[in-house]
Amino acid sequence: MILLAVVLTLLGAGTLLWRDTDLVGLPPVVAGLGLLALGAAAGALWVVRRRRRWERDGEPRPVGNVFQRARALPRLVRERKAYGLPTTTLATWAFGLVYLVSPIDVLPELLPLIGVTDDAGVAVWLLTSVSTVAGQYLNWERSGRRERRP
Repeated sequence: MILLAVVLTLLGAGTLLWRDTDLVGLPPVVAGLGLLALGAAAGALWVVRRRRRWERDGEPRPVGNVFQRARALPRLVRERKAYGLPTTTLATWAFGLVYLVSPIDVLPELLPLIGVTDDAGVAVWLLTSVSTVAGQYLNWERSGRRERRP
């Protein structure tokens, strides 16, 4: 859902900036604003659905700001077994870091604008994933470490 929101928003912005002729019988301004509105609506729907899923599934919400989460990472790695963090998650994060620093790319940087998208996508995924798990770990830590994370 978030991917659809991003794509619609980018299409709307691109239509507004670079399109001069009609698009499906609509002036470019109308089509661009329509796509932007659809992208915003899809993003809002994603946020609402995610919050409802958290409440329905009882998934702990992340807590703490960026600095608190960054300081919690070493403790999270040390206490990963007590917290219930799978080794595969750590391995996936390590693979993401290796991909970011390695000179080998799926899309080479020689292609203008497109070449950095794979690196940007991996970086966004990695930061989001690590931040979310660190926030959930802080929540678990603050709750008194009562139960193991599922």
